[in-house]
Amino acid sequence: MPVLIFLGVGVVVGVVMLGFSYGLGQFLGVYNNPDPDKVSPYECGFEAFEDARMKFDVRYYLVAILFILFDLEIAFMFPWAVVLDSIGIPGFVAMMIFLAVLVVGFVYEWRKGALEWE
Repeated sequence: MPVLIFLGVGVVVGVVMLGFSYGLGQFLGVYNNPDPDKVSPYECGFEAFEDARMKFDVRYYLVAILFILFDLEIAFMFPWAVVLDSIGIPGFVAMMIFLAVLVVGFVYEWRKGALEWE
């Protein structure tokens, strides 16, 4: 029964959101007057609809890769912290080696100026 209630609430919320997006909001008095800057296409720091052969700055990819790298680092640290008592010193040493490799890579990128914006 709880699963059916959950599904029912999900369907109702979905239908209400679709109704608001298709005009129910105007019927209820919600005005749709968006700012041109708000609805303009924006992607990765440049206009989205330009020449397909324009030069693309690699720093956007670098920042995305750094985000994924440190996001995964945190994703590995939570389970490690939970089971640290059972894995003992070898698990602690393994995580410190993992963190040292990440710190060395981060320092290398920092020294090369990869994190500097012009």
